[in-house]
Amino acid sequence: MVTEHTYRVIVRGTWDGLPEEARARLLAAADDHGLAQLRFTPEGSLAYDRSLTSFTYRYEIVSDAADGEEMAAALAEEKAERALREAGLGHRGLRSSATDMDTVKVNRKRR
Repeated sequence: MVTEHTYRVIVRGTWDGLPEEARARLLAAADDHGLAQLRFTPEGSLAYDRSLTSFTYRYEIVSDAADGEEMAAALAEEKAERALREAGLGHRGLRSSATDMDTVKVNRKRR
C-alpha cells in the first residue's frame, strides 16, 4: 500500500530576459500577484513585485511518502518551469524548499 503525504513547496527564481511584452503583461497583473494572494495550491500560486527581479511559486504536492521532500520539490519545480515556459516568461535560478505537512508537529498553547 502506498502512503501519500501532502507537501507544501516554495519555488523561487529570478526573472531573466523578459521581452517588453512580457514585462508589460506582468506589470499589468502585479496587483493580483502580491504576497497577500499567495496560497498553496496544486496549480501553483505566483507572487512577484513591480521591480520584476524575482518571483515565488507556492505549490501543494501530494506524493508518495517514500519519495520524500526532494521528490515533491522536484515535481513543483517541473510545474513552475512548465508554467513559466507556457507563459513565455524568461527565468533562471529555480530553487525550492518543501515541508511534509503530515509530519509537522503542532504545539498548542496551554491555558
